[in-house]
Amino acid sequence: MKFKPIYLLYILLPITLIGISVFGFLNSQNEDDNDIVNNNQLTQTGDANSSFTGQFDNSGNDKFYKVDRNSISQGCSGKDCIPSIENPNYESLQDADSWLEPEDLIFTVSLNGQTKSYPQRILNWHEIVNDDFNSTPVAVTFCPLCGSAIAFERQVDGEVLEFGVSGKLLNSNLIMYDRQNGDYWQQETGEAIVGESARNNLELTRVKMATRIWDEVKEKTPDTIVLSRDTGFSRNYARYPYGTYEEDGELYFGIENTDERLQLKAPGVGLSYKDNYKFYSDESLQDKEEIR
Repeated sequence: MKFKPIYLLYILLPITLIGISVFGFLNSQNEDDNDIVNNNQLTQTGDANSSFTGQFDNSGNDKFYKVDRNSISQGCSGKDCIPSIENPNYESLQDADSWLEPEDLIFTVSLNGQTKSYPQRILNWHEIVNDDFNSTPVAVTFCPLCGSAIAFERQVDGEVLEFGVSGKLLNSNLIMYDRQNGDYWQQETGEAIVGESARNNLELTRVKMATRIWDEVKEKTPDTIVLSRDTGFSRNYARYPYGTYEEDGELYFGIENTDERLQLKAPGVGLSYKDNYKFYSDESLQDKEEIR
């Protein structure tokens, strides 16, 4: 059986394939303020409890938690501290070629006769794009500090949801929230983890997405349109907002498991199929066209 890579991530957890991450304050409109993450801005609140079955908030709002509340960390100041994109603009492949580098990572979705590509350079700063593919609402999501790029259908249980960045983390992975109900959703699993959606065990349906470098995108999907830097926000998309995080060995939030078989933050491809999970490091995939 052949598997095609769905998303890229930095692997730390051998079972759940959740990477590590650390959030910074990225909501300022002044590019000079959007710089390296400051450790003093981070709050950690414990480790995940894999045996947890559910609990209610005792503050009087009767909010259901599918995970232990103490496993949720506060990454940045609050909801929309990292602004999602709601009305994406696009440009032609030829126009995007004037600013993208050959090795830039690009996430591409082909659905309902449309092909759209999302540069990591932009998603580093926004993490979520609420999009539409010929009447199919889709959320393109990226956790820049764990490397997981995943697309989901936004229609859930008959309701179209719009997602934003909650400012919180679970196992150092992005927690999204929906603006219709205020429920929390874990990006890596697509599961609702807080609120009525969690009580009802709702999950997002994944949409196939390819991770390629820009040169390969031009070769394999020449008809694609590309997410424009015209996002409505003042950001320097030529700059990585987390300093040396991709190369260093620093951890800022608690994680449930680590795996010493690979170097910390080793990049690669995670696959899931019928409750089976595998991870292939970039090093193991060198010069391989496909996985069997």
